[in-house]
Amino acid sequence: ISLHSLITLMPGILLGDVLPNFEAETTIGKIKFHEFLGNSWGILFSHPRDFTPVCTTELARAAKLHEEFKKRDVKMIALSIDSVEDHRKWSEDIMSFNQDKACCAMPFPIIADDKRELSVLLGMLDPDERDKDGMPLTARCVFVVGPDKRLKLSILYPATTGRNFDEILRVIDSLQLTATKKVATPVDWKPGQEVMVIPSLSDEEANKLFPAGFTLKEVPSGKKYIRYTKP
Repeated sequence: ISLHSLITLMPGILLGDVLPNFEAETTIGKIKFHEFLGNSWGILFSHPRDFTPVCTTELARAAKLHEEFKKRDVKMIALSIDSVEDHRKWSEDIMSFNQDKACCAMPFPIIADDKRELSVLLGMLDPDERDKDGMPLTARCVFVVGPDKRLKLSILYPATTGRNFDEILRVIDSLQLTATKKVATPVDWKPGQEVMVIPSLSDEEANKLFPAGFTLKEVPSGKKYIRYTKP
């Protein structure tokens, strides 16, 4: 079966799915994904190719934010379709992008997917973006995985658009908050701001769960569904 057929047939990973416990060669050696995560949250982000400009800026930013992800108990791992040897050489460029010289090791591993097997399994390949040999490149996928190994968030960017890692941290804050409290986060929400009571909770239940109470937003329909509270 051709690679193109595999891409067409493979639906990828959907929200709520358990990510496969795949084995992979990485810059820190062979890993099994579930064991790598342990009981932590995880983020897996893919890259079209080593030694490409946008990917280098993204990984440099991710490395700079490593401590922020660590504070949230999120283990980071990247993927690109080149070899471990290429990843290690590329890592020097990435770290020097932040410091003007290669000051230290990458704070998280990069998966080598030179045969594109994992990219196909996870539905990461972009059939419209191809290398000089006509082979599909990986798109810029972001998978956030919970401690239960299920996919909590999936974002897909084209190869030409770099990710915003500040936004990724923001949505992780939302995911972790809403995993433990019966709330949702409104548009442009940031930690510390008010959240919304989920519609399935009655006013009575909401008052029990949120001792500070909630504020109702009046709307022309007269429906009482927009309720703000403090998390």
